Amino acid sequence: MSAPARNESSQAGTGVRAPSRARIAEKTLRTDRWWLSPLLTTAGLATFVIYATIRSFVRTAYWVEDYHYLTPFYSPCVSASCVPGSSHFGHWFGELPSWIPLGFIVLPFLLGFRLTCYYYRKAYYRSVWMSPPACAVAEPHAKYTGETKLPLIIQNAHRYFFYVAVLVSLVNTYDAITAFHGKGGGFGFGLGNIVLLTNVILLWAYTLSCHSCRHVTGGRLKHFSKHPARYWMWTQITKLNTRHMPLAWTTLGTLVLTDLYVMLVASGAIADPRFVN
Repeated sequence: MSAPARNESSQAGTGVRAPSRARIAEKTLRTDRWWLSPLLTTAGLATFVIYATIRSFVRTAYWVEDYHYLTPFYSPCVSASCVPGSSHFGHWFGELPSWIPLGFIVLPFLLGFRLTCYYYRKAYYRSVWMSPPACAVAEPHAKYTGETKLPLIIQNAHRYFFYVAVLVSLVNTYDAITAFHGKGGGFGFGLGNIVLLTNVILLWAYTLSCHSCRHVTGGRLKHFSKHPARYWMWTQITKLNTRHMPLAWTTLGTLVLTDLYVMLVASGAIADPRFVN
């Protein structure tokens, strides 16, 4: 084989452009709207990222003093920069500069949990990176090295982000319970409580439906019959795991709606309908 031929073969790429594949110049022969799914996925993810980023930095209308509503984007709020009453776990830090979000202590871990989530990998690999964007559609990348090098090697830390996500879910649960507070003290119940409670229940469902949670409960067992309790947990989480994708999207929506509701009440734009006190 001549040198030019060797170079052409080595640079031919992999996947749909591998030397053993048919030479088709077109990106795809599909005539349907294959691009619609990755477009909608990219738009949905971008909308959440933009909204969450803005809300995390504005530092306004995140706490309702009368009813103890705290948006999940600012929980836990543990610095002296937090408005009075919103620091459920005390002040661990002093005043923070404006470029640090008040929820900085957990936001990086939650971002890591979502980014390394098995479903979200599929979503943004196909829609943002176009690897591949759809079945029978050629991807633009010449090669794929797998999750063995930076930055994709970080995907292997998903199980550790899961442990932090469990702790954050506990914090969100505490926030939802604390929010059963009436104006002037005592027990109170309003529409905001339903919003916060629905959000935290769905967050628990998404967190527990995680593949890492399924592995923790029974993934390493060799004999289910010797561990009936863990086997039962594994089967229940397996059922929940089949809904991981819709839960991933639903919780993005409930996070935005919960934050938006707290923001509107805290700013005085709307009043919180009260059922008790």
